[in-house]
Amino acid sequence: MDKEELAKIFNADVLGKLFPAEKSNQFFEALFGDASEGAYDIKLSYAGYDSASSKLQFNLDLHERPGCCLACNMTYGLPQVFTRHPVINIQGLVDNILKKIDVKARCESWSLGNTSPQSKGFHSIPLVISMVQ
Repeated sequence: MDKEELAKIFNADVLGKLFPAEKSNQFFEALFGDASEGAYDIKLSYAGYDSASSKLQFNLDLHERPGCCLACNMTYGLPQVFTRHPVINIQGLVDNILKKIDVKARCESWSLGNTSPQSKGFHSIPLVISMVQ
């Protein structure tokens, strides 16, 4: 897989279609019964491809909503929640990501890493897709 080609494929428009903005509200509606209870919006970003390990990396970026607090203690357990939550549907997201690339490789596994605070109002959860030829 070519790194530059992958960066072109996974542009902002494609990422927004893979993980639409309304998914944040759907998640909070399912979790709390009210979308306005959510403290952040979730966006998918592309973080690159490591050819040595055949791993695609994305991030689920958590952006604090105005007037809300994105506290670290609220986000550290999210990888486990996101892994299982049907609205977030990580397996479906991975399947859709792989449909965007035309390769003979397949997904060996995927995993969500630990929440990483980037700033007070912005945290990231890595999504790593391990590929095999």
